[in-house]
Amino acid sequence: MRVSSSEDLTGLEDSLGYTFKKKSRLKEAITHKSYAHEASNDRTSYNERMEFLGDAVLELVISEHLFITYPEYTEADLSRMKSYVVQESTLAQAAKDLDLGAYLLLGRGEEMTGGRKKSSLLADAFEAVLAAVYLDGGYRNAKEFTLRHLTERLSRTSAGNFIFDFKTKLQEVSQARYGVLPRYVIHKEEGPEHRKTFEVKVFINDTFLGSGKGTTKKAAAQKAAEKGLTKIREK
Repeated sequence: MRVSSSEDLTGLEDSLGYTFKKKSRLKEAITHKSYAHEASNDRTSYNERMEFLGDAVLELVISEHLFITYPEYTEADLSRMKSYVVQESTLAQAAKDLDLGAYLLLGRGEEMTGGRKKSSLLADAFEAVLAAVYLDGGYRNAKEFTLRHLTERLSRTSAGNFIFDFKTKLQEVSQARYGVLPRYVIHKEEGPEHRKTFEVKVFINDTFLGSGKGTTKKAAAQKAAEKGLTKIREK
């Protein structure tokens, strides 16, 4: 797809959830340098500078969001979460969800080698579009755009065991805040031996924080710990 006029960007704006006051900003954000180099007009702008700015805006939005949302997590925890959200594969998937590849302006070489599906180009384009939103509508709109399209992935960082051992994290928080270790109680076992389901409850002192179910005691305890961390955060 080749974008030749501002009208052609309407579909992309609908997908982004933002309407630009200056369409030229969005067009620059989706223009790859390969397209600019082949253009007859040497003044054609492309998105590398936009990527630079978008990367900085993204870092600030995500860092601010994590800092406010997860007050019990350490700097190391927050850094791991941020790294997951801003990595190339995450941004590329967000760009695919927006169908951003269909709107990229690419040179013939990139077009022939599947540039519209390249993770690096898609991730760069997402950052460039974010910069365009920031320049056109300010930080608030840029923040809304970022969180709208990355919220699900942000949620995964706190829910995924690939980043956190919730029992360890709850133990750290409990010792730091209350000076005691969490206490886990097997509340219920159900089902036949080969298909048992366990329910585990977690307490700090005598305060019930949450329960979790799983096919193993360990899995159930992890889910209970996650609930416990959520309850402490809400307090």
